[in-house]
Amino acid sequence: MAHSQDSLGDRSDDVPAPLASGPINDTYRDEKQGSVFAQPIPRTADVTTEFNNNTTGKIKNPFLGVPKHQLLEDVAIFAHNNNLTDILPLLRKGALVSQAPTAIDSIAELDEEDRQTLRGEVTHRWRHPKTLYFTIVLNSIAAAIQGWDQTGSNGANLSFPQALGIPDTGAVCTAAGTCARNAWIVGFINAGPYIAIAFFASWLSDPMNRLLGRRVTIFIACFFGLFAPFGSACSQTWGQLVACRMLLGIGMGLKEVTVPIYSAEIAPSNIRGGLVMSWQMWTAFGIFLGTCANLAVVNAGAITWRLQLGAAFIPAVPLVLGILFCPESPRWLMSKRRYGSAYKSLLRLRNSPLQAARDLYFIQAQIAQEELLVEQAGFAKTDNLITRFLELFTIARLRRALQASGVAMMLQPMCGIQIIGFYSTTIFSEAGASNVGALLASFGFGLVNFLFAWPAIWTIDTFGRRGLTIFTFPNMFWTLLAAGLSFYIPGDGNSRIGAIAFFIYLFDAFYSPGAGPVPFTYSAEVFPLSHREVGMAWAVATNNFWASVVTTLFPRMLQAMTTVGTFGFYAGLNLVAWVMIFLWMPETKQRSLEQLDYIFAVPMRTHMHFQVTKTLPWWFRRWILFRKGEVAPELYHFEEETDATIHETKIVSSHLELHQESA
Repeated sequence: MAHSQDSLGDRSDDVPAPLASGPINDTYRDEKQGSVFAQPIPRTADVTTEFNNNTTGKIKNPFLGVPKHQLLEDVAIFAHNNNLTDILPLLRKGALVSQAPTAIDSIAELDEEDRQTLRGEVTHRWRHPKTLYFTIVLNSIAAAIQGWDQTGSNGANLSFPQALGIPDTGAVCTAAGTCARNAWIVGFINAGPYIAIAFFASWLSDPMNRLLGRRVTIFIACFFGLFAPFGSACSQTWGQLVACRMLLGIGMGLKEVTVPIYSAEIAPSNIRGGLVMSWQMWTAFGIFLGTCANLAVVNAGAITWRLQLGAAFIPAVPLVLGILFCPESPRWLMSKRRYGSAYKSLLRLRNSPLQAARDLYFIQAQIAQEELLVEQAGFAKTDNLITRFLELFTIARLRRALQASGVAMMLQPMCGIQIIGFYSTTIFSEAGASNVGALLASFGFGLVNFLFAWPAIWTIDTFGRRGLTIFTFPNMFWTLLAAGLSFYIPGDGNSRIGAIAFFIYLFDAFYSPGAGPVPFTYSAEVFPLSHREVGMAWAVATNNFWASVVTTLFPRMLQAMTTVGTFGFYAGLNLVAWVMIFLWMPETKQRSLEQLDYIFAVPMRTHMHFQVTKTLPWWFRRWILFRKGEVAPELYHFEEETDATIHETKIVSSHLELHQESA
């Protein structure tokens, strides 16, 4: 049957209606029952299986198997319904490219300039507009605030307990019998921001993101980062300091949830990991800057700790000035039916109008498919936070993402980095270093943390999130254990301090490209758009809950278990973490955010069985027996096109086991 590519009306009843094109009104939904995405028989019959029980590991392209005339007709209706007819030719090209991204040479509608632009995504994958990198830089500044605050507390730990009347070491508290009590208070003060994040700020971020968007949420968070450090610096009692640090935690929590999501939603999929991991890399940079600030004011006398805590306001200034000049997340705009604004945003984030149009149409189609699957799989169609939170535990696809991100987020603070990040000056003082020497050693820790985060930019999208953590956690085990055992070196001389610093720096070097960037990158991408904010809120709450536990307990653990016992305890947790990651953390590299629905539709039991019976034997043969010809087994695979020319394709339905040849 012949069809006009530009016609929007006079369609015969036997012509399939357009593909789902995002959230639409009920009247139009009734008109599109013949749509490939909305056909009730294949989709309803086994949609729960497809969304929750993808035992084959197949990752589907929503355009695969759609006849060309039907695809182009849907593009036309999508453009018409959303006032995008002025870019209809670009949307058509983009839809065809999305259908067969590896066959651009066979798409007649593309000219050579189009093909060169698309090839550049592979040959020059880091060549993108300045606006994209400007936005990522500002997001990175948000991360630097977190790191700076952490090291401000690190340096202040040497003097604020005495200044506020809560010393946890020395003759005063020993004579009064208050050392143990004061150790709990010092830990509680340091944990204040993380307690606020875990129990309040992370959950506040969900309604704020859904109502205000990514940029405005970050903008509001900046004001907490601006004024709370001033309050901390002016505190006269430990209760006032706790209150100010909890206010700081509100701003930190809003940014922790929002910034990684924002970065993930604006980044191209082939470099998404490298851009999103900038959160951790620049947290490391903030740690480094904080150690520099600590050293700069070390001789300021009684106000040293006040300056160390107050200096954390500095990186919030450029962020609050610049964030509203960045483009809003296209995916958030699409969730509000603002497709024209989403296209304008993509124009600023992609190299060409063709790529912007392609991503616009591809994202909306995958979101539409996701929404249909969500609806038919039994998800509640509501903005209610409690309902969506409960679905994280009751819907299998979401529960797997929750489990995987929870593993990553929990193991980051539990690996031992939290005790060093917050208490390195205390640790080096315990080893016999002077105050200045301890701060200098902490400066080295911050420098190593920052420098060794850089390799992850290139490896996180090639070696992968899972690969980096599996490699680094065993190495973090032995280096942290060696650092603890170095305390047995007799005396308080340079050899002892040098050995401790050396192994702590090695531990830091392994942490920075692995357990550092992966958890937030991973958690920001694993949840579907419908539950992304609440899922990330849970992940951030998990991370900060355990961070608060570690931070609160450490001063008391030092007293009860000694430094060696405490280091050995956290070293052992790294081996536990390695096993948990191997079994429960699927790889997500170089998949679109919407394709991850299929990754997490694979039952965790299937994933675990594959890792134990396929991946582990392969690893033994390849790396223990050194058989170079061994090919790594792959659980996940893309559904391939049956006709690369895409003019007429075979429709494959794995659920109905039907094969229908198109004319």
